[in-house]
Amino acid sequence: MKQLLTGNEAAAEAAIVAGCRYYYGYPITPQNELINYMSIRMPQVGGIFVQAESEIAAISMVHGSAAAGGRAMTSSSSPGISLKQEGISYLAGSELPCVIVNIQRGGPGLGDISASQADYFQAVKGGGHGDYHTIVLAPSSVQEMADLVYDAFDLADKYRIPVMILGDAQIGQLMEPVEFHKKPKRNIPPKNWALTGAEGRKRNIVKSFYPVKGQLEEFNACLQRKYKAIEEHEVRYEAVNTHKADIVLVAYGTSARICKEVVRKSRRLEFKVGLVRPITLWPFPKEIIRKISERVQCILTVEMSAGQMVEDVRLAVEGRCPVHFYGRTGGGVPTSSEVIKKIVEVVPDNRAVNTLLQLAGVK
Repeated sequence: MKQLLTGNEAAAEAAIVAGCRYYYGYPITPQNELINYMSIRMPQVGGIFVQAESEIAAISMVHGSAAAGGRAMTSSSSPGISLKQEGISYLAGSELPCVIVNIQRGGPGLGDISASQADYFQAVKGGGHGDYHTIVLAPSSVQEMADLVYDAFDLADKYRIPVMILGDAQIGQLMEPVEFHKKPKRNIPPKNWALTGAEGRKRNIVKSFYPVKGQLEEFNACLQRKYKAIEEHEVRYEAVNTHKADIVLVAYGTSARICKEVVRKSRRLEFKVGLVRPITLWPFPKEIIRKISERVQCILTVEMSAGQMVEDVRLAVEGRCPVHFYGRTGGGVPTSSEVIKKIVEVVPDNRAVNTLLQLAGVK
């Protein structure tokens, strides 16, 4: 049965369906619907809800519950996620599974509460100290928010890694029909590494401190092998109209919704536009972008930032075709007309310029 929920509410309910019973958070707009929803639902399912005294405290509580084998989650928005970065590094260094939701807002600094995608670097390049990654999933609808949050808990447990859901204020506040079609997780498989008491078995140790020379390097090598396995097996993306496209857009989240409208409008034209929508921002879908770059005239990356994901697109393309960028910052959201105008600027031929301009509302 479908329900009409915001993205924030869908994330919360999906976490509960996935077996999350430990939630720790601190209020910040625009993700407050999530924490409010958890405050009501967690007691109903026998879970633990704590409004912590700070973001730092919340991520530390997640660390404790994750170490004890529980499915734990926290959520926040951009400046709040910044405060959690040391704790996220500790979680990665201790190989503890958890889910972290970031409903991005405008920045830098306090910024505003409008939609933004300017936390991409922070999410996919680590954010905290040390050589680590989190799996980063980027929903573009309320339904996908629910699906990805559910999957995030399984991925976190599978690889013993923090998983981040990177949304934005638009996705968090948007209300759409959503269906929870996956079965509730009632019995989470036991975690033989967890700190559950050592009676009758060898004691477990969860740590990120390696004081003996050489141990930390050996541990980091193990982490890198795990990250390589994730890159080989967990890449997710959506490709739309890319097979015969002249130009391909690359966008995620809210920006991808807008780019899909551009692709739809271009179908009536001789000049074809396609879209690659990364669903995993890390691991990044570099292989599909590399292959597409061998047959298109150019690639245009569209973001709600000054240009962050575009760097990973350029690394994937490796100079095979031009890579252009269009972005809005500080809560600005690109429109389909703005994207079409940018396409007109960058296309190397003029076959469809006049028609594209008409589509963009320019005479």
